[in-house]
Amino acid sequence: MRADLSEAGKLSELVSIIWPEHNPEELTRIIEGYMSSEDTAVFEESVDGEYAGVALCSLRHDYVEGCDSSPVGYLEGVAVKDGFRKRGIAGRLLAECELWAREKGCTEFASDCEITNTDSLAFHLSIGFEEANRIICFKKKL
Repeated sequence: MRADLSEAGKLSELVSIIWPEHNPEELTRIIEGYMSSEDTAVFEESVDGEYAGVALCSLRHDYVEGCDSSPVGYLEGVAVKDGFRKRGIAGRLLAECELWAREKGCTEFASDCEITNTDSLAFHLSIGFEEANRIICFKKKL
């Protein structure tokens, strides 16, 4: 189900699974930003009144690795709370993101994960994504 602005603070605990480097206030602001834009969306699934999973998605208008169109629907993050995993929640949340992207005119949907995140890689492959590329990013101080 598409989350609404009143749920932003309550969803920050789930989003911290995706982005643990942020504190709850920062996560609430991030979620509110996703809920306030036409190019982003937040979906949640609850079980017996408890938030069990969350997905954040966006439209990316810049180049997306392996894609030929623009905009591309993009899974920015998906998380399911311990105790609710292996019940199809992440797959249902992804399906909602994909439907939202189709309704926005997208013909492609993409995502990414850290090269060392084997759980995320396995999830993506099991849900129908195909690997487009592997890259190593570099930086240096100026």
